[in-house]
Amino acid sequence: MIDLTIHRDSLQRTIERARAKGIIIPTFAQMRNPDLIPEKIKARLRDVGLWDLNPLNLFRITWRNEPKEKGGVYGGVNFIEIPHELTGVKARIILLTGKWFPTGCHKVGASFGCLVPRLVTGQFDPTYHKAVWPSTGNYCRGGAFNSKLLACDSIAILPAEMSRERFEWLSNIAGEVIATPGCESNVKEIFDKTWELRRTREDVVIFNQFEEMGNALWHYQVTGKAIQDAFESVRGEGDRFAGACFTSGSAGTMSAGDYLKEQYPHAKLAVGEALQCPTLLENGFGGHRIEGIGDKHVPWIHNVKNTDMVIDIDDEDSQKLLRLFNDPAGWQYLTDEVGVPADFVEKLPLLGISGIANMLCCIKMAKYYELTGHDVIATVGTDSAVMYQSRIAELAEADGPYTANMAAADYAGHLRSVRTDAMEELTYQARKRVHNLKYYTWVEQQGKTYEEINQQWYDEHYWTDMHGQAGEIDALIDEFNEATGLLKSL
Repeated sequence: MIDLTIHRDSLQRTIERARAKGIIIPTFAQMRNPDLIPEKIKARLRDVGLWDLNPLNLFRITWRNEPKEKGGVYGGVNFIEIPHELTGVKARIILLTGKWFPTGCHKVGASFGCLVPRLVTGQFDPTYHKAVWPSTGNYCRGGAFNSKLLACDSIAILPAEMSRERFEWLSNIAGEVIATPGCESNVKEIFDKTWELRRTREDVVIFNQFEEMGNALWHYQVTGKAIQDAFESVRGEGDRFAGACFTSGSAGTMSAGDYLKEQYPHAKLAVGEALQCPTLLENGFGGHRIEGIGDKHVPWIHNVKNTDMVIDIDDEDSQKLLRLFNDPAGWQYLTDEVGVPADFVEKLPLLGISGIANMLCCIKMAKYYELTGHDVIATVGTDSAVMYQSRIAELAEADGPYTANMAAADYAGHLRSVRTDAMEELTYQARKRVHNLKYYTWVEQQGKTYEEINQQWYDEHYWTDMHGQAGEIDALIDEFNEATGLLKSL
């Protein structure tokens, strides 16, 4: 459960700061359905850029933004349907696109879900505390951005080997940026740094996405509903929602899967990871290049008991497809030789590296279950290729100019040849094996209790009670906004 204990003195200071800075906070209900947002706020957004450091952009933490860089308001869910010509499977694959969030990534939603409950309860005092955002890249970007919008100081922590774009952007937004040793897989080093900060500084509050239930709650409430609405918008006669696939990362999006399985009880839910670091599949370890997912542990917020399958993706596939999807020679090949519609090829840069991995997970699920044209699988594109231009440049430098022959090889070798190896349909005992891995990270290292890890597995209300807290948090947000008086003065 998310602690909603009220700290009156610091809450009053937070209200006063919000009033002075012109900060109005949206509710979960408004992020699910922007029709609930006041018209005066929508009118003001027409003069605000998507990435502007303006508190009004809190109201753009939704999958339903108008897809434009400035002045957009709201429309339908931002998603694409990936054509059969590209995937090679009969099943329909829909992918929500994170590019049209502020910062170009849905992690602004996850970080909102972590920070705002602490603000509207007074547990986080922006006049004293600094928000610490440990991450493999996108989450600390979202956290630093939200911190700016909410008038909070921030500290971003991420591995030193993450893309240059992440560090350059953070240097202008976060109060402090800390690079920890290693790559995407070096999550423990990030955790170690947070404990160092706890021991040496009294003014820090750690928002660890891997254990913060606010992350899971946001995706359950907002991403889950967005996927449901996207599916229903393309649903034809005889179609069914067959399943959802999400790379593990913080496991926040896995909570969207919890929501979807409630709506479509026969749907399957799969968690993806890098083949080079097969923690869930084999209790394994290693380094990999699928930026946007962390590993070598099972996130505390992952409801493993509700997960049907583990799917491992070779990071070489995601790297080669990143170039295929972002080079004119690749586009030409896909259009002329494969028959992918040209208007869709133009949308391929909407997939970042983890989005490509998510697509591959969906393809493997479709092949494993022999899904038909009436089956729909859903996933998300956390960010877009905008975040990986330096990686694309590195691939070009390593392999030389891209040609039609290289495109043909990448398409055949890294997309159409994807098989149903390196995956496992989870039995009850296999699920419990994965869940039990939490012990070594969270109980032995991170201060969780033996009782709570068992509660996650055996208490049938553990996850549903947390999922139901959105209404209570929304009531606190409404009280907060009422106390600032800013809504009345619009």
